[in-house]
Amino acid sequence: MPLNLSNILIFFAVGFGFVLISLTLGRLVRPQVPTAEKLTTYECGEVPVGSAWINFNMRFYLIALLFIIFDVEIAFMLPVGTVFKEWVANGQGWLALAEIGIFVGLLLLGLIYVWVHGDLEWVRKLLGEDVTAPEDKKAA
Repeated sequence: MPLNLSNILIFFAVGFGFVLISLTLGRLVRPQVPTAEKLTTYECGEVPVGSAWINFNMRFYLIALLFIIFDVEIAFMLPVGTVFKEWVANGQGWLALAEIGIFVGLLLLGLIYVWVHGDLEWVRKLLGEDVTAPEDKKAA
């Protein structure tokens, strides 16, 4: 038992030592010439404009969450797809097809529910509010 613990401790010591030596060596070798341009926030090559503390539309998070929910269905369907041919050979193909059909049907019901409630609209129309653009109102 002490031998197993010593192996683990040696492994962690070597790992920690490697990280420490790598970071120390990098700090000693790299040039340290800070300029105002180097100290700015890097954002895909664009010059930062304004404060980073801005309000995001909460609809973005809702649509991103819905995307993740409906995208994960592929992860659940992939295992069935890989063994479907074998199940058909064993006479269980209809059962697997029915299970996938029920699963996709439930996801479709969820999508219809979200669509009917208007959660897929980026700009949501409130009750009694006209959301047409001002240019469209002038043309009408």
